[in-house]
Amino acid sequence: MKTLLFAFAITFAGAVSTPAMADPGSACHFHGSKQASETTVVQCANIRKDRLIKSGKLDKSWDTIKYDSVALTEGKKGKEWKIVYKNVSAPDTDKSTLYMFFTAPGNFIAANFTGQ
Repeated sequence: MKTLLFAFAITFAGAVSTPAMADPGSACHFHGSKQASETTVVQCANIRKDRLIKSGKLDKSWDTIKYDSVALTEGKKGKEWKIVYKNVSAPDTDKSTLYMFFTAPGNFIAANFTGQ
């Protein structure tokens, strides 16, 4: 009887629960240690910039700004990509240069206005 009740409970729980769906993820989430190409990292930086604008963390004036430079630099934990955007029409002159950092394989690390 206990086995029958347990089987019913498991079946019922499975039938009424919402199935867990994996997030489709992002084209900018990478596994492994293979270094991403410059083109891939710039595309990911543009996607991240758009998300920051949509979330209100960046002013809308950043929408049309293209990257100024991209370089593979030595970071605290090894090689990382540094993408720089310059917005001469930014409302705050202290925030006219946006720095984005990605791991060598292309995963987002951080974005800031200090470059650190």
